[in-house]
Amino acid sequence: MDAGFKDAVPAFLEVLGLDEEPMGIVFSDEKPGESLSPKPLDLPTREKEMQNAIDWQAVFGGFSCVMGVLWRARKKQVPAAFSAEQFGCPGGAFWMGFLKPQTETIIHYVSTGVPGRMEGELYCDSPEALRRIFDDVDPRPAPKPYCVIQPLSFFSDTETPELVSFFARPETLCGLHQLAAFVTNDPEAVCSPWSAACGSLVAWPLHYREKGKTKAVVGGWDPSARKFFKTDELSFTVPFPMFAEMIRRWESSFLTQKTWQTVKKKIERSRRVWGESPERGT
Repeated sequence: MDAGFKDAVPAFLEVLGLDEEPMGIVFSDEKPGESLSPKPLDLPTREKEMQNAIDWQAVFGGFSCVMGVLWRARKKQVPAAFSAEQFGCPGGAFWMGFLKPQTETIIHYVSTGVPGRMEGELYCDSPEALRRIFDDVDPRPAPKPYCVIQPLSFFSDTETPELVSFFARPETLCGLHQLAAFVTNDPEAVCSPWSAACGSLVAWPLHYREKGKTKAVVGGWDPSARKFFKTDELSFTVPFPMFAEMIRRWESSFLTQKTWQTVKKKIERSRRVWGESPERGT
């Protein structure tokens, strides 16, 4: 992103009532220095599963949620980096494009479990239904070794993220939602499909883009990942071209009108309630 573009971002965030810059997502040949990553694990592939060559005790014992790593990266304002060796959990590996197809063990774990052997999460009512969902979303294979998620300001003038993720509460989300429709003239510009929280950041936005659709994705509904979000917070991920249009055109939108000023008062009220207002030194 060129310097002029970066310089325009702070005013955009200010009008949205955001004091945390969004995170850019990019696939890279190199892992950034001082980045946070899950501990290395052996990737549990379907092929290894069929050969009974997966140490499931090690896999489940080494689970590290992608959103947990990202939560720490957000707090420290450093990059988070993931790969086929440092993926956190098999679900994260699938949604980021490092693992496909998903193993039957994880399909059963996320849905009904295996009676007498493994309790299921019951996020889908049957393994058959979950297989269909996974086949439908069909995450794009990772084009490079690392999936890097980092603050936008970390990108050099010659680097551009594929996706941009905001983390925000409802009043700010309403601004992002309406602006997505404003810059696309698409009343269905924002989608919120089922997935793990990390799938809303990576797989689903890329899924729509691969189909030639410019869509924003609201995520963070995954109950297992809610502990890695602020209270009342969700994610809002857009392809970079949509983000660029938002930066270019927000000053000609509703964000400059009196109605939005009323919303901004609610944003400030929310920040005071959660102890995040500058007036309270936080």
